[in-house]
Order: sequence, then C-alpha cells, then structure tokens
Amino acid sequence: MKDLPFAVHPNLIVGMEHSEDAGVYKLREDLAIIQTVDFFTPIVDDPYDFGRIAVANALSDVYAMGGVPLTAMNIVCFPIQTLGAAVLRDILRGGLDKMREAEVLLVGGHSVEDKEPKYGLSVTGVVHPERVVMNRGARPGDVLILTKPIGTGVVSTAAKAGEAPPLILAEIVASMASLNRAAADIMVKTPGVHACTDVTGFGLIGHACEMIEGEEEGIFISFRDVPLFAGVLDLLEGGFAPGGLYRNKRFRIDRVDVSVDCPEAVLDILFDPQTSGGLLISVSQEHADGMLGEMHRLGLAAAARVGRVLGGAKGKVVIG
Repeated sequence: MKDLPFAVHPNLIVGMEHSEDAGVYKLREDLAIIQTVDFFTPIVDDPYDFGRIAVANALSDVYAMGGVPLTAMNIVCFPIQTLGAAVLRDILRGGLDKMREAEVLLVGGHSVEDKEPKYGLSVTGVVHPERVVMNRGARPGDVLILTKPIGTGVVSTAAKAGEAPPLILAEIVASMASLNRAAADIMVKTPGVHACTDVTGFGLIGHACEMIEGEEEGIFISFRDVPLFAGVLDLLEGGFAPGGLYRNKRFRIDRVDVSVDCPEAVLDILFDPQTSGGLLISVSQEHADGMLGEMHRLGLAAAARVGRVLGGAKGKVVIG
C-alpha cells in the first residue's frame, strides 16, 4: 500500500498519510466534513448487540477527531439464504437504535450477499477546520487519558469457545456498545488537548505508536494504571488470545521498551485488538485532572491516567 499515490488538495486537511482515524476536507473557513467507514464480522452472538457495537465503533472515528457525526449509510454483507431476514433485521435494528442515541441520521446504504455476515457504517460528520484533533501533536509532559478498559479481544475469543463468564461478557458488550460521545464532548471543551485516537484493532500499544510515528517524542505507559476488564488476565493465561494480539505484538515490539516488572500477560494485553474501544487523549498536565474529574462526574468511571508523553524518546513506547 505504501507505493500507492496519496491525494493532495489545498482543502484536504487530513488524508491517508499518517494513519489518522478519518479524512477531513474543508468546505469553507468555518466548516469541514469528516468522513470514515468501518465494518466487521460479528464480535458477539446476539445480532441486536452486534448492530449496536458496529455502529458505536464506526462513529468513534468522528468523535476521536473532535467532530460531530451527522449522517450514516449502512454497509451490509449477509447470507440471507442461511441466516434469514429476521437476523438481519435485528442487526439493523440494533444499529438504528444506536444511531438514534447518537442523533445520527441513516440516509441509505448498500448490501451484498455474502457467506459471512458483516455490518458497519460509512459516516459523515462536521468539525471546525481549526479544531480538528489528530492522532499526532502530543507534547512532552502531556498526560495520556484512556476512557475505556481494554481486553475485548481476549473476552470475545473466549466467548467464541463458550468459555467467557456471562458477567464478564456482559461487561464488554456494554462497553463496546457505549458511544465515545460523552468523552469527546469533554475533550473538545477542555483546553490543552494536543492529540487523540480511538483504541481499536491495533491495541493500546499499536495506537500509541501511531501517535508518535516519526516524531521526536515517545510515550510512557504505566501498565499498573491501564484499566482492564475484570477477569481478562485469567482468560488470557487460559489460552484465549486472539490472533490479532500476536500480530500486533510482532509488528510493534521493536518500538517498545519493557520494564522487568511488567508481567508477560500484562504486556500481551496491551497489544490486544479492541473493538469499539475508548479514546486515548494527550492533554496538558495542567488540564488533565479537570478532564478526568469531569469524565468521572458524567459516569465514565473507567477513565484513567495511563501514562505521559516523553521528550526525546523518539518514537519509543516505554512500559513501566
């Protein structure tokens, strides 16, 4: 993919160059549109929950850039002859309910028949051109705040084998179906926010690496402070690791310095691919406490300081 030409235009604020969460195009001096697309195979058995999670995940890219999602189009791949219309209806109903919660208008979509079901959205949002939050721009001394726990990949893998405890499974479904809207609202109202990304398929470390790719800065992550879903380490040590975890680890491990105090299982969970994960926000130290306090006040109980931005570490992620 690296040899494909990238689009260049005076109004293109964000394109494909830096693994940003979405594209941003300036329409006028005070208005830009955000465009993104995301869809995937079922992460849970219940079709209604699958629909809700897929929509929350797709909208997250707009929230991560400080934007407001306005409209969406369904993307559906579905084996109608084998699973039937009732299952598809439940998927779409779950998605539509989540869009209504987000105040996003469904304006159409496209479907194809496929052997494996897939669902998601193409989303259009808006943002002021001077207020776009990118995944680059973190500054030395910034505090890193993560707004949701991690471990959805491990628990989902255990669920596919019928080994995920019901309470843990219910906890990750609730988290994955939860919009990042409230966290984004707080972020855009907080001074001193320098960068943000949502934590999804590349895991916490993978997305942290994207924030400092080619930069002079590095990132420190306190493994003791990263919020985890209850029981997720036990499931990981029981053998329920998704393949994506090890792909993420192989790809990024050369960028990581790990303290001898960090257990191997904890290091692995930091590479766990997330579905509809939280926002990872780089905010100045003077405003971090206010942001975190407001998140807790509004019910984002799992939001936590997980690290800081290092000067001079040149693209490294330090785990300690």
